[in-house]
Amino acid sequence: SLPVLPTSSLVDNKSMVVESSVLNPTGFLISDLQKTLPSEVRPLTTDEEKEVSEILSRDFKMPVSAELQGLRLNRSYGLIGAEQHLARYPGDTMASHFDNPEDSQKYYSSGMAPGLGAWGYFAPSRYDLTQEDIDREKYYIATQTFLAPGFDENVYKYVSFFKYRKMLVVNPENGKAMVVVIGDAGPGRSTGKHLGGSPEVMKYLERVDGAQKGPVLYFFIDDQEDVIPLGPVEIQR
Repeated sequence: SLPVLPTSSLVDNKSMVVESSVLNPTGFLISDLQKTLPSEVRPLTTDEEKEVSEILSRDFKMPVSAELQGLRLNRSYGLIGAEQHLARYPGDTMASHFDNPEDSQKYYSSGMAPGLGAWGYFAPSRYDLTQEDIDREKYYIATQTFLAPGFDENVYKYVSFFKYRKMLVVNPENGKAMVVVIGDAGPGRSTGKHLGGSPEVMKYLERVDGAQKGPVLYFFIDDQEDVIPLGPVEIQR
């Protein structure tokens, strides 16, 4: 038979659980999002987007919204799928793509897309490649910019707005988040996916499972001064 714990031990154990919950901001984020998000992966309502943007802005201490400068994507909650690396400059190959053996070992197998990203090369040559260019390719997502409301009526305006636009992408199931840029357009409607992520994005968000697909939130960041760095971001409660 199992030993009977003294009442004081049970109280202590319960206190430990409560204390652990209080000290776990990721758990709070996941819980708050679960209360707001629908059980199915569908476009969020205006009220749902407002609630989610308030949660993300609060927890990551940055201004986050589904609409910016009067423009928006076709959705802010969808299924993300794996993308390949993008050529950063003419002549960029998988052999020249990584700065260290560790990254090469992790991400080489993802391969390089046969075509360029929606905005072309990130830099005109290898010698012109900056750290900003490197980070933009490393932390990029592909979004269905061509399905954005009003896109067909003013393509130039929308393309200019979406090019390398910063977004916060969050896995609502584990709380992992990244600041990324829109580096490509896609995927197509027929794929059943709503956006794509670079190999680095997919691995960090832990969306690299057998299906290579899972739900994420993706909201614009209002960073007019360009001070928020790309890459993983932690909760700032």
